[in-house]
Formats: sequence, structure tokens, C-alpha cells
Amino acid sequence: MNIGEKIRRLRQQCGLTQQELADRTELSKGYISQLESEMTSPSIATLTDLLEALGTNLGDFFNEKSQTIVFHRDDAFEKSDEQLGHSIRWLVPNAQKNDMEPILMTLEPGGTSEPDDPHSGEEFGYVLSGSLVLHMGPQRLKLKKGDSFYFSSDAVHSLENTGKTQAQVLWVSCPPSF
Repeated sequence: MNIGEKIRRLRQQCGLTQQELADRTELSKGYISQLESEMTSPSIATLTDLLEALGTNLGDFFNEKSQTIVFHRDDAFEKSDEQLGHSIRWLVPNAQKNDMEPILMTLEPGGTSEPDDPHSGEEFGYVLSGSLVLHMGPQRLKLKKGDSFYFSSDAVHSLENTGKTQAQVLWVSCPPSF
């Protein structure tokens, strides 16, 4: 990690000049310049003062979460429910920690998803193959390959494969609920 470079980015995000940051931390403009150029390193006390002036702290400054944005077939987790006649493939590992949770659901002929009780959030689905019935409270809505659905999750909802072939749906729940 280049501390000076990261301090420069934070300073610029705050819209401060080197002189303004120096004034706020009782340091010299020359020291800030050397620090940002990686010509010197701050003590912990000085770094703490700098970060406070930049609206952050040591923990956040050094927390470099690397966010994975591409997931491969081997990253997915799959669970089957033979009794209900479906399988769920979680496409993003640990998606329950995110704002949305995409799954690939495969329903055998006669298979159903677990009925989901009303909850806050929204759901989106896209039928990749086969035909399905979306149960939304008392409604029964027919879907076929290429159709999609989008709804607020405020009613009991589930999917049912009423066709004679396997059906697949890409289903995204926000917040995660699978």
C-alpha cells in the first residue's frame, strides 16, 4: 500500500489543497508534499491526525477489501430438494451478505419452489427454459421461456413447473431471501 498516494486521493476527494491539509493538521505544506510523494512516512500519531482531518480513521484507511466481481461455475453452490422437485444454484458466493441474491432455479416437471412468506424487498426473475406458474397470493400468472417477472415481495409467492419439461429461471431477490 502506498500511504502517500492514498492520502493524496483522500485529500483531493475532500477538495483540500496541500496547504489546507497542512493547516488543519499543524504540519508544513512541504511535509504533506513529501508524504504524498512517498519521500517520508508518517508516525502513527501523525497519520491519525491526517486521517481525522480527512474524515476517516486508521481502520477504514487500511481496510482494503478486494471485491470480487467475476464468479466462475466452480464458485457456485448448489442444493437440491427432491421432495419439491427443484434445485437452487447460488451464483454469487455469500450473496446473503449483499443487497441482492441471484440464483439459478431448476424445476422438474411438477416441481415447485418453497412458498416464500411476505417480506420487505423486491424480486426479479427471467425464465430461461420451460414454462412456469408464478403464484402471487391468490394470483396464478403463466410464464414461458423469455418471460420475466418483477414484484414487491409483500404477498406469499412461489413458482411451479406445470409443464412436461424441466424449467429454469434466473431469480434475483433483494434483499437476499433464498
